[in-house]
Amino acid sequence: MIELNIDKLVMMSVMGEVAPPVVREHYRITHDGKPMALPGVGGITYNVRVGDHAVGWAADHVEPGVSVMNKDTHPMGERAANTALNMYAAIGNTAVIVSGDAKGDRGFVTGKHGGIEHVLVDFQPETLDRMAVGDKILVKSYGLGMEILNYPAVKVMNIDPQLLMSIDIAEKDGKLEVPVARLVPAAVMGSGLGHPQVYTGDYDIQLFDEGTVLGYDLGTLKFGDIVAIIDADHTYGRIYRKGAVTIGVVVHSACVIAGHGPGVTSVMTCSGGEIVPRMEEKANIAYYLGLRPDVFK
Repeated sequence: MIELNIDKLVMMSVMGEVAPPVVREHYRITHDGKPMALPGVGGITYNVRVGDHAVGWAADHVEPGVSVMNKDTHPMGERAANTALNMYAAIGNTAVIVSGDAKGDRGFVTGKHGGIEHVLVDFQPETLDRMAVGDKILVKSYGLGMEILNYPAVKVMNIDPQLLMSIDIAEKDGKLEVPVARLVPAAVMGSGLGHPQVYTGDYDIQLFDEGTVLGYDLGTLKFGDIVAIIDADHTYGRIYRKGAVTIGVVVHSACVIAGHGPGVTSVMTCSGGEIVPRMEEKANIAYYLGLRPDVFK
């Protein structure tokens, strides 16, 4: 149904390594003023994967699967190589372990986490058990520069073209009908709002208003859920705009810190209502990539 400029896209290797967990401060101060010590970003997370619930963990900003970053310095800037990894990698890209005991095993990119600037990758449990912090991971980046030729008002980013085509997107009355697991009002979007570009990172769904959480069933969000953020335009950065719609993927867990919550990496956006969400419970990248048959039967 959608026509993509696939024949013009470049597939390029980008590299990173399993990043260690990091701690800046011992306590995280919750939105209601309580100090808590909790696990957070980085490392190999053995019991939290794409397809699992993103809410309810005794954690803050936890990243499912494997957290990857490039620590190499470069004449263009200390973080230039990691910026390339985060910008070029796309959700659904193939990732290959190229060092360590799990060398040769393959997984998939499942998201990008801003601030810490990690790329998140899912591997099967037996692979995780053979991995270690510092193992090198090569991502076959593919998708940057992708366009939907027959719907130029819809911008697409951060997603592998094969994954995009596997999602059951339909055409309806001149608009694109996209399956989503949840609707999210732009009013509850927090950290990351206002960022001038959406080719790296994410922004967060705040879960501090109980009425909104219950009304939109946000307490059952899963890692990998495809969601529609209503009245959010990400064409040239993250802004509030009536009638706009942004499609994104849930990439990290809920948070206790004010302004934060489950993170969403943008994959499609429009400013004039050219995207129409269609509710489907199985609208999750783990389902479309076949990663969790135990969850999505």
